[in-house]
Order: sequence, then structure tokens, then C-alpha cells
Amino acid sequence: MKDEKKQIPLRLSVKLYEALAAWAEDDFRSINGQIEYLLSECVRQRKKNGKYVGEEIDKPLDIDI
Repeated sequence: MKDEKKQIPLRLSVKLYEALAAWAEDDFRSINGQIEYLLSECVRQRKKNGKYVGEEIDKPLDIDI
């Protein structure tokens, strides 16, 4: 079933959640929709050039809100 979606638990820091929620609101998406969009874009980019999005992807974010 192509349109089936897998549910996963996801834990985010409060700062990251708030940043994603604000971004989602700017893009007129739900927070789930925004997370799915961002992950899809990262996978597309990796498939395109065979590399991860960035060398520093696993470093903690320094988010100023």
C-alpha cells in the first residue's frame, strides 16, 4: 500500500520543537507535515548526490529563540 504511513515516536528538545513549529506555521503545514517534508527533502538530496546533507548533521543544534 503506497499511501500507508508508519507511525514512530519522536522525542525533540523543547527548543527544537518550538523552532520546527514556527517554521511549520510559516509554511502553512502541521508540525508532522513539516517534519515529514524536511526528512523527505534530506532523503531526496542524499539520493541525488550520494552524500548526507552535511558533515555536521549529527552535531547538536544551537538554536536561539
